[in-house]
Amino acid sequence: MSAEASQPPDNAAGSTIGLRLALPSVAYSCSITRNDDHPFHTLHVVELTPLRYFVAIARAGHITRAAIALGVTQPALSASIRRLETQVGAPLLHRTGKGVELTEAGRAFLTHAEDSLRAADAAARAVREVIGLERGSIRVGGGATAVAYLLPPVVSALRKSHPGLRFFVREGGSTDVAKAVLSGELDLGIVTLPVAIPDSDGLVRIPLVEDELRLIVPPAHRMSSARAPARRASRRAQASAEFRWKDLADEPLVAFEAGTAVRAIVDRAAAAAGVTLNVVMELRSIESIKSMVDAGIGVALVSRFALPDGQGIACRDGRLARSLALIRRRDRAPSPAAAAFERELLARVGKAQRK
Repeated sequence: MSAEASQPPDNAAGSTIGLRLALPSVAYSCSITRNDDHPFHTLHVVELTPLRYFVAIARAGHITRAAIALGVTQPALSASIRRLETQVGAPLLHRTGKGVELTEAGRAFLTHAEDSLRAADAAARAVREVIGLERGSIRVGGGATAVAYLLPPVVSALRKSHPGLRFFVREGGSTDVAKAVLSGELDLGIVTLPVAIPDSDGLVRIPLVEDELRLIVPPAHRMSSARAPARRASRRAQASAEFRWKDLADEPLVAFEAGTAVRAIVDRAAAAAGVTLNVVMELRSIESIKSMVDAGIGVALVSRFALPDGQGIACRDGRLARSLALIRRRDRAPSPAAAAFERELLARVGKAQRK
């Protein structure tokens, strides 16, 4: 808790002491008037919820949009702001035809409101550190490979040891995930290196694992074992084979969406080999890609993590390798929940690599 006060002389008649207290849970504004006629203390308490509402409106520039983002009704949000304006003693918003704008008082109030919310969030994090991981949330993002194959065992282990934790998992390309971590939308991200976004120096990169893209083909394909009657047998036969880029010159390819890290690796390698790929379908889901290959739509290049026991056909012209890393913001210490997630992920990846 902190306090600031302006103290007049003890013998001053009709004097006023202005006192501000900053607490993690509420912000207090207190004016104490001392005279014979009004020996009363007036205490105004501003709770955190109206502050969060006000900051959300200021950022959105529109009450209705802010209400949707906050999950409250527009009338309830408007009423809360009116009460807040009454408490602080000045209008904070100009209502316009296009939304709202901050008044001069609103601009001054916004800075202190944001400071109060940051202090409150810091206090809440401190409490969670004291009580352990009984509650908390983890916001993590990653590409299709990470979300489908690296995260599930980590989430499962943490859910068993800390059932009160909640998880928000976002699947997206490495660029989008890195931007979300940098903006604070996500606590952690799993991305393909390098991370090429503005202000990427603000991210901590923790090397995670080396991945390799391998070719999978339909069961009756010329690069598969034509004699293998089952999908499993066919995939085992592919494990010992190799392909060259020229082998794919006329092959229909089921590819990841353009703009993804995997697609960029494939496109660069094929172009370097002088091969133009015949992309007949673009998908984001690895399992969907594998299903399309099994249905005979075409061949595909997927992560080795999607292929049990090292199956898939390696590239003879050079490994299609990529480095996966865990990222988080450099200027923020991870929450206890995020730190626990990070430890579990690194431990499990390290154990898998030692096998």
